[in-house]
Amino acid sequence: MQISDIAIPDPLKKIYTNSGITELYPPQATCIEKGMLDGKNLLVSIPTASGKTLVAEMAMHCHIACGGKCLYIVPLKALASEKYEEFNNKGVKVGISTGDLDRRDDTLGKNDIIVATSEKVDSLLRNSTRWIADITLLVVDEVHLIDSPDRGPTLEMVIAKMRYRNPSMQVIGLSATIGNPKTLAGWLDAELVTSLWRPVDLRQGVFCDNRIIFNEGERPVKQVSKNYDDLNLCLDTIAEGGQCLVFVSSRRNAEAFAKRGAAAIKNDDPALAEYAERLMSGAETEMGKTLAACVAKGAAFHHAGLSRNERSVVEEGFRKGLIKCISSTPTLAAGLNLPARRVIIRDYLRFTAGEGMQPIPVSEYHQMAGRAGRPRLDPYGEAVLIAKDENQVRELFDCYIKAPAEEVHSHIAEETALYTHILSLVASGFARTKAELTSFMNRTFYVHEHKQGRLMNRVVEGALTFLVSAEMVVEVGEHLGSTEFGSLVSRLYIDPRSADLVIRTLRDGHEYSDLGLIQLICSTPDMPKLYVRNSDLAALSRMLDDHVEDLWLPLPENEDGGESYYRALKTAMLLSDWTDEMPDAKICERYSVGPGDIYGMVESINWLLHASSELGRMFAPTMHQQIRDCEICMKNGIRRELLPLVRLRGVGRVRARRLFNNGITSPDAIRDHGIEQIAKILGAGIAEQIFSQLKPKKNVVEAPEIPDTIHTGQSKLFHFG
Repeated sequence: MQISDIAIPDPLKKIYTNSGITELYPPQATCIEKGMLDGKNLLVSIPTASGKTLVAEMAMHCHIACGGKCLYIVPLKALASEKYEEFNNKGVKVGISTGDLDRRDDTLGKNDIIVATSEKVDSLLRNSTRWIADITLLVVDEVHLIDSPDRGPTLEMVIAKMRYRNPSMQVIGLSATIGNPKTLAGWLDAELVTSLWRPVDLRQGVFCDNRIIFNEGERPVKQVSKNYDDLNLCLDTIAEGGQCLVFVSSRRNAEAFAKRGAAAIKNDDPALAEYAERLMSGAETEMGKTLAACVAKGAAFHHAGLSRNERSVVEEGFRKGLIKCISSTPTLAAGLNLPARRVIIRDYLRFTAGEGMQPIPVSEYHQMAGRAGRPRLDPYGEAVLIAKDENQVRELFDCYIKAPAEEVHSHIAEETALYTHILSLVASGFARTKAELTSFMNRTFYVHEHKQGRLMNRVVEGALTFLVSAEMVVEVGEHLGSTEFGSLVSRLYIDPRSADLVIRTLRDGHEYSDLGLIQLICSTPDMPKLYVRNSDLAALSRMLDDHVEDLWLPLPENEDGGESYYRALKTAMLLSDWTDEMPDAKICERYSVGPGDIYGMVESINWLLHASSELGRMFAPTMHQQIRDCEICMKNGIRRELLPLVRLRGVGRVRARRLFNNGITSPDAIRDHGIEQIAKILGAGIAEQIFSQLKPKKNVVEAPEIPDTIHTGQSKLFHFG
């Protein structure tokens, strides 16, 4: 099907033609034939790199040409940024929203396409954002994540709410891995488009005894290293001009492989030296320095512990073909578009807490394998598993290569998942009675799957019981309503259990302490927590002994709650060190984390501190300002003594500390020292920026002594006010 023959806006046709896209891939053509441009709902389940995004883009531009507005949902913030860049500069207005979860973001409605995470869209719905009613097309990328126990319930509720609010809206779901696409398509009232077609041929095989075994035959691999099969596979691809992704089970394994890869590749390209210098200039940890050294030789690792800048440099270097191999945890396969000629799935067992080493899901294998083959760059793509011996070769073929992806199922019937969503339905006016609540829940994927709602009804009743007892929902006969407290919790986008724990603790009459507040928030269901190792227990015990007066939550008497308590305490210790201005490198070393982990935890607790300050305003007004100040300290990673300084734009933790150590402790002190003195400490540019924010000092004019009258030919009396 030719681009010129499709009923899409002419400006978009021209953009595609100028970029060399003149014909649709077969799965894309099927989407047109199934009525995509006629407003039909679609579930598109086709392999990675088969052009799913272009399908959505064509549909969006058709809606925009008719005066419509489009919402594109992604699972990750990084993916939102990638899609924003992809859709931008094509003749339509594109907006992105992944930030504060209690903002209405009404100005986003000026855009034609809004890219957002499912959590952000859920928040926009709760906060009654006006432009949501104008959405005519909803695109859900990675729709199979409805199966995720953590994020699936939110995605499911967002889809159900959007379809309820905008019944004539078109829905397009995109995925590469769904084991039961007909079931999901049925829930969406969607035409199903499935295909195995790929623009680059994908060969899937198993490596054993220096050869890759495919269904169609075998391929020998030169043995360079006697000890590392993964390295031999990688060097084999690089030798023929390709790039390689190596998926491993842990960060430590990713870093170890990158070191081996760098030592073997030994690329001396000057462009790599520039990338390495960019990394080294910002490296504060040993991990960062190791990454820079690896990149200098053409290898890299990629995982959630990297800082944003480190990830950005690695991704840019790989896309430009300079970095030849990346070793990564599976997070890379779930989001970013970084294809390579060969993908090596080295570790197909992964540690799961309480279960030990477990096989990865088939869908995860397919996500990783789908990264093999760069369109228009590679003649083929290869996905290779590594067998320990001949006996394992057939097992890997049967369990992964030949196996279909797992079916996706709803997780919304889990009681803890429903607390927040039942509250939001009541607080947002979706359900004003029990009958309306039941009617709405009958729209969920769960009820579509199970055809009856007995379990759902029981779980909904349990959630309602909690919300009523927590004074967030009022139940009068069949009628439901949210209290002022419940409405606030819903708008703040926190788990009702978190809010309940926070206000109960704030009301307990504790003397305020930052550590007590941080510990409390780290104990909520919303806060990600560090794992505790046996080697941590001594430090945690000392923490309990040394800060018994500051901590708000005591060690539980029953052993069952001990692990959760210690995980929250360890997380609180890290964040307390952050606000004590401990250097990143020392925090990373002390807690075995990366800069990206610190950033993620600070981001999470900042949101919960903001929510707690709003709850404090309602229930513990005497603590409200203290909590607000703690939020600012956490955001900047500073002690309280620097608060007056960081309120100035351009002054962060480093500059504020530099000023403070020079005896300059407030904006008034900055003004008194003068711009020249501040420029010596911080530089001329920053000094000018700071002084532009300072109010001029009021001139105090002292009245001179003068006589009551001054004779100038006539009598005048001057009064000085």
